Amino acid sequence: MGQGEEQVKVLSLWVSPFSMRVLIGLEEKGVTYEYREENLDPKSDLLLQMNPINKTVPVLIHNGKPVNESLIILEYIDEAWPSSNPFMPSDPYDRAVVRFWADFLNKKFFQDAFYGILKTEGEALEEGKRCMLKYLGFLEGELSLGGGKPYFGGEQFGYLDIAFIPYACWFHSFETFGKWKIPWESEFPRLQQWMEKCMERKSVKNILPDPLKVLEYAIPFRKKFVTSE
Repeated sequence: MGQGEEQVKVLSLWVSPFSMRVLIGLEEKGVTYEYREENLDPKSDLLLQMNPINKTVPVLIHNGKPVNESLIILEYIDEAWPSSNPFMPSDPYDRAVVRFWADFLNKKFFQDAFYGILKTEGEALEEGKRCMLKYLGFLEGELSLGGGKPYFGGEQFGYLDIAFIPYACWFHSFETFGKWKIPWESEFPRLQQWMEKCMERKSVKNILPDPLKVLEYAIPFRKKFVTSE
């Protein structure tokens, strides 16, 4: 590595929405990075070395130093490469708001709705679908507070947009397993417009996989938890 040259590596899993966040963030900043796909079964020595506590992806390795957890990594990327495309709002209150919603995505949306559909059947699956509709309603309301602005951050594609948009490639799987259609046009029109706007960005198009490919991955994953299908 030459003088002044940075070394950036990402330990990732292609289908992970958490990993997608990190990759989109790096793409937005124009950072050159090395991508390393992790199998997770078994977990690589490098992953265990770089994230010995949680042993999960994504991991950002910057000049040999690991940074873990996708939302923490996003803030790190924003601070480490501050010259272009800032992710975080300049106002302290606005930063607190987007952090709240990003935390909501991790603690409520992912656990109750994402896994509530992906890993369950019967009444638990129906509850997962109810959570999905309720939480999408919350996010629709938050997005609508910006008036006609295209992103959660207003005119600027930012932290909360990057945190949420990876789920877009999973909605087809949720609909397939739930045997339903998410009522985007009637109940979540702003979110639908937001997803379309995000998908126009090169960073998002480059990183998000085809929803049909995601479904191919999700079917055998689901069978680990659901035996009746």
